[in-house]
Amino acid sequence: MEILKIEHLSKIYGQGETAVKALDDVSFSVKKGEFIAIIGPSGSGKSTLLHLLGGVDRPTSGKVLVDNTDIYQLDETQLAIFRRRQIGLIYQFYNLIPVLTVEENITLPLLLDEQQVDKKQLAELVSILNLENRLTHLPNQLSGGQQQRVSIGRALISRPALMLADEPTGNLDSKNSREIIDLLKMFNKNYKQTLIVITHDERIALQADRVIAIEDGRIAKDEVIRP
Repeated sequence: MEILKIEHLSKIYGQGETAVKALDDVSFSVKKGEFIAIIGPSGSGKSTLLHLLGGVDRPTSGKVLVDNTDIYQLDETQLAIFRRRQIGLIYQFYNLIPVLTVEENITLPLLLDEQQVDKKQLAELVSILNLENRLTHLPNQLSGGQQQRVSIGRALISRPALMLADEPTGNLDSKNSREIIDLLKMFNKNYKQTLIVITHDERIALQADRVIAIEDGRIAKDEVIRP
């Protein structure tokens, strides 16, 4: 089943002679439950692509369909709601709210959506992330690895159609990097969570089902590693 479809996606910054084509006519689709790694040199368009898939930025042209919804046909309010419910985003620098506790950061998407928090689901998620004893802590009281676990919890609390991770281990040491990737792989395998990870780390990319290489804003390679 196709959970994500990208059609002729382009993004141009600036105009005229100073225009920069960050993404150039990119098309591909993703099946539900796939784990895809997106690789490429700095400035190749990887992060631009992820931001467009996540509804954070709007394309110059092209379509992004998430679970059959053309997200750029939505207005800003509709898109914000859809993003909270269907797209989980994980960043290199965590992006936690410093004045909120671990529990508040994790449940923030539900609270913004005025939804009830499923206490059983929250307890299960917190247990998997090994954060049971940190729920009342603030982000500055956590290690980098723990902060990234909180951001994973926040991305997953709404049971999104897509989980997008932009260099999720880029700010971590090797031990915490392995643990974070193992967690993401576990959610992908055990919960069929569709996962797209941008990474510079070849070791991470080789653990994916499929690797898409971006160069100069275009797909240079799309290779299935594990059918």
